[in-house]
Amino acid sequence: MDRKDRIITEEQAYTSMTRVCSKKECAPFDIERKLIRMGFSVQAANKVINRLKKEKYLDEKRFIHSYIHDKLHFNKWGKRKITLLLEQKQLPPDLIEEMFSEFSDVATSESLQPILEKKWKSVKGKSDYEKRGKLIRYALGRGFTIDEVISWLKKMEIGELFDETE
Repeated sequence: MDRKDRIITEEQAYTSMTRVCSKKECAPFDIERKLIRMGFSVQAANKVINRLKKEKYLDEKRFIHSYIHDKLHFNKWGKRKITLLLEQKQLPPDLIEEMFSEFSDVATSESLQPILEKKWKSVKGKSDYEKRGKLIRYALGRGFTIDEVISWLKKMEIGELFDETE
């Protein structure tokens, strides 16, 4: 019997999703997608999700907080990239901003300097101008704003190169 041919009840789906949610924080969007892949309608999936929320297996605030923390400290991402990915999970922007306010601005940009210093050593270019451009694009791809990047470059020894071009 194929896995797709099995009929799963709402109770079985709920039990399965409680296991998933107890292992890691999940966004309601992710759970909904899992349930739809299992063959549930959107209404049935929402019913299971509401029950998970009611019994505190799913909590958007808790998910957003842990997601921001993990991406800042482990992945060394900037605020823009984290916000974009949270919005892709269909989480409310005002809730995302509220959770970001719990993290200081220093915490959200403190990983930028070590990343820039490390990347500067490995980036190749014909001139310092070209190397700075590559470094800026790299940092923007990590989710940092142009203002943060320029500010850190000026603070670093690389910043001396900016002073001569301005």
